[in-house]
Amino acid sequence: MRLLVTGGAGFIGSNFVRYWSQSHPKDEVVVLDALTYAGCRESLGDLESWITFVKGDIGDKALVSQLLRDFKVDLVVNFAAESHNSLAILDPKRFFHTNVISTVGLLEACKDVGVGRFHHVSTCEVYGDMELDSTESFTETSPYLPRTPYNASKAASDHAVRSYHYTYGLPISITNCANNYGPYQFPEKIIPLFTTNALDNLPLPLYASVNNKREWIHALDHARAIDLVVENGKEGETYHVGTSVEKSIIEIADRVLSLLGKPESLKTIVPDRPSHDRRYLLDSTKIRSALGWEPLIDFDEGLSETVQWYFENRAWWEPLKGRAPIIEGVSSWSKNV
Repeated sequence: MRLLVTGGAGFIGSNFVRYWSQSHPKDEVVVLDALTYAGCRESLGDLESWITFVKGDIGDKALVSQLLRDFKVDLVVNFAAESHNSLAILDPKRFFHTNVISTVGLLEACKDVGVGRFHHVSTCEVYGDMELDSTESFTETSPYLPRTPYNASKAASDHAVRSYHYTYGLPISITNCANNYGPYQFPEKIIPLFTTNALDNLPLPLYASVNNKREWIHALDHARAIDLVVENGKEGETYHVGTSVEKSIIEIADRVLSLLGKPESLKTIVPDRPSHDRRYLLDSTKIRSALGWEPLIDFDEGLSETVQWYFENRAWWEPLKGRAPIIEGVSSWSKNV
């Protein structure tokens, strides 16, 4: 099989490419990535001889069309997205441009050239939030109620993908996933941020709503789910990829500090960002029952291995810390909203 993986130099994308190289070593993989601040080609360093890397924007229809034709691509897996909620508050246009307009450009190229499958990677955040003590979870038929610019831009991209299936017959599938963790994650997100800060004895910025929860999945378990969906999932369908493992922000901070032997005094409360969602929880019954998927990586073991990876790979993450466009706890929301 011949794949085009967009956003393949990002966190989840690079883990997916690494997974694919081990599970499908005879396949041909083209990685397309614009290498914005969070894109890191070094994440693919050990895979350079196996992949074809192209720097470019998914919205460049001419470039994408050429790649689809030249490499006779069978499958497109779209990870390309702006994904940082805090940055989206400060620069929402950037998110709507990449996550909606550029995604439409990618869809146009796939429609015109023709691909066997277009798989779109989405998020639990399109559904909005829920009460911390709710006994419900989001299903594939739950209404979309995004509350932030990032969430809204991802919701819009989901709608665009579906519209190309119903209107033009493009064979698509979508996965909405829980919060991913693992190696190669840009150190602006909570687990690598807490870990790298703790390693340097810097404050861990906890939003004031310290009991807000997230559902967690290892990026490699997510990659396995996508593999099953594109192989055996139905065209036009959406599948939720979740673990039911929830941890609060303060639980994550405490666990990271414990693993590194650092003091709790590093925890620092900072003001909440606007529209800070309380909780997301996905019902993953469909993918489990229809495709036989289930997570294999235990959260505690996976978190421990992830923290250890950052401990051992300072050369990868240290140069990236200065590239983050926003520093949690420093920006003043009142000046920008």
